[in-house]
Amino acid sequence: MGLTENLLSSSQWVLSFALFALILLRAVRSVDWQAFRRDNTLQHTFFGAAVALGFLWHLRAGLSPGLAIHVFGITVVTLMLGWALAIVCGLLALLMTVITGREPILMFAVNGLVTVMIPALVSYRIMLWERRRNFRNFFAYIFFCGFFGAGIAVASAGTVMCLLLWSSGTYSLDVLMHEYFQYLPLMMFPEGFVNGTLVTALMVFHPDRLSTLDQRRYR
Repeated sequence: MGLTENLLSSSQWVLSFALFALILLRAVRSVDWQAFRRDNTLQHTFFGAAVALGFLWHLRAGLSPGLAIHVFGITVVTLMLGWALAIVCGLLALLMTVITGREPILMFAVNGLVTVMIPALVSYRIMLWERRRNFRNFFAYIFFCGFFGAGIAVASAGTVMCLLLWSSGTYSLDVLMHEYFQYLPLMMFPEGFVNGTLVTALMVFHPDRLSTLDQRRYR
């Protein structure tokens, strides 16, 4: 999202860092690292997705600091790897943007929380909802988890970011509405299209790469 250290208050930074640390700790402890080391295909998917996200996040636009617009791509990664590995993968991609100077190191936790963790957790919750509904048509997985899930994920992340900027006094509600919120629905469509298209392609050609897909339900 491009948040810099002069946009948030100290209390917001501390609270965001604490929440970031808790979620990261839970994610790292949830991953079966022994299985990860044994599975070469999973490793290639993990590192390939991290590199792809790192390059994707260099493509962005925005009018004011902290109000950058770009495709997240976290939803498809979450459906491929699960929420825990997706968070680690996304943070590795975010680290690439820090190394190249696109993001400040001091805001790594806040940007990680907004750009990676919130979209991944929202996408995973939507996937669990689709699984509990026990749909028998595989289009339900593509639509709800891919297209719809990605749109809701980016909307959630964007809303949290705007709340942070508004509560810190950096921008007024009018400015946020004019420069970001009115474009949020437009962001949801390309986010849904990109993620949904990739999920569809994976489901057709490499369904085994989607670790959250229960293929038995759609037979």
